[in-house]
Amino acid sequence: MATGKPQIQQLARQLFTVSLVDGRLSNEQVAGVLAYIEKNHAANAVALLNAYQRLVAAEVAKGVAVVEHSGPVSEATLAGIAAGLTKRYGRPVTATAKANPSLLAGLRVRIGDDVYESSVSGQLAALSASV
Repeated sequence: MATGKPQIQQLARQLFTVSLVDGRLSNEQVAGVLAYIEKNHAANAVALLNAYQRLVAAEVAKGVAVVEHSGPVSEATLAGIAAGLTKRYGRPVTATAKANPSLLAGLRVRIGDDVYESSVSGQLAALSASV
């Protein structure tokens, strides 16, 4: 099994690739990878599991849109955001609401590494940066 950090990262990426079926994370494949790691008693199992977990978490985050809001947001709005992002990204996306009073008004949507900003605080920050 892998011993150094580059080898651990490489093995984690290989195991992550095995976890995908048709480009999507498979629960069954992830369970198989975890069983493989447990069965083979990897020398650096904790480091390998941490590296693998980061890859899996990043992939899962691509399917969850966190909708930050300062005021109330309806289920219909969340469903519309989820539908629009599902269409845009070509994969199922769910939307969850997260209160953030510092936005003043509007929304900020985070999905994976992407951020869509339509809040007053975001507009003020952009205006301040351009001056």
